[in-house]
Amino acid sequence: MVYAPVYIYWMWLALRSRSFFFFSTSNPTIRNAGFLLESKKEIYDLIPDQYYPATLFFKRGEKMAVVLNNIRAHGMKFPLVGKPDIGMQGLAVKKLANANDLVHYVTASKVNFLLQEYIPYENEVGIFYYRFPNEQNGHISGIVRKEFLSVTGDGISTIETLLKKEKRFILQLNTLHVSNGPELKLVLNAGEKRVLVPYGNHVRGAKFLDISHLANEALVKVIDDACKKINGFYFGRMDVRYNDWEELCLGKNFSIIELNGAGSEPTHIYDPKNSIFFAWKEIIRHLNILARISRINHKQQCLSYMKLSDGLQMIRDNSRYVKLLNEVKRAI
Repeated sequence: MVYAPVYIYWMWLALRSRSFFFFSTSNPTIRNAGFLLESKKEIYDLIPDQYYPATLFFKRGEKMAVVLNNIRAHGMKFPLVGKPDIGMQGLAVKKLANANDLVHYVTASKVNFLLQEYIPYENEVGIFYYRFPNEQNGHISGIVRKEFLSVTGDGISTIETLLKKEKRFILQLNTLHVSNGPELKLVLNAGEKRVLVPYGNHVRGAKFLDISHLANEALVKVIDDACKKINGFYFGRMDVRYNDWEELCLGKNFSIIELNGAGSEPTHIYDPKNSIFFAWKEIIRHLNILARISRINHKQQCLSYMKLSDGLQMIRDNSRYVKLLNEVKRAI
């Protein structure tokens, strides 16, 4: 529904670039420019170590002894976060509190996966960044603040009852019964807050709030400095955990937990206050930026656009992979 009119505009951009997959030259160092099927491990390898959590890559079916030895060798401690190396929409991402959780996750995973340090900062934002290859400095085009799925007790109602009072949480109930179980029967003290899903993903129940107006000069410089150190990255959204907004603007106490490329959405459109017309305007604005960056790289670096056959194969492969990812999600 949101994207139906956008496809028409996509066709116009494709005609202008003479390639349906014009985006493929936007981020030259990222597989498929980060549109589909990009490896998180390969992206983390592009990011300087100081900007992201300690992360280990494992192939599916890896022996548990190998996993445990690697965790110990790198000094990583629980809780950890397990996530597919190629992921989307928070599918099969899970916080692992202990060794039992880890064993279950590794055993159930049918895809290559990452184990990552859990960043304890309470706040998370998605920052949309772009830089034209022929310009020195980049820009922030949108910021979304993420409110994790949580409830606040009244001293009377169970957590499940509190969830049912919020329309946006109702579709999460079945998943929460599986993941949180007996916890839903607890009665929280009045004013006590409980985070039930510690992931800043819309599909996992997080609420997105548009705070793009907070993109001040200091924050732009911090993000621009970081992104210019990521070779070949010109367009995308990064998910950032941080301790305090003032510290983030000073470049202190923050961590990039995800970096997405050409397939990134300007997720600030999902703020409940924003209309569908605002969403269309923002999506089209970002598509224009994506197309312009791609054309510049195509010309200046003599990069070829993705062939139609390769692009169609990418879409087919992605469809098969999503099915597999959903199987993993149900298994964990």
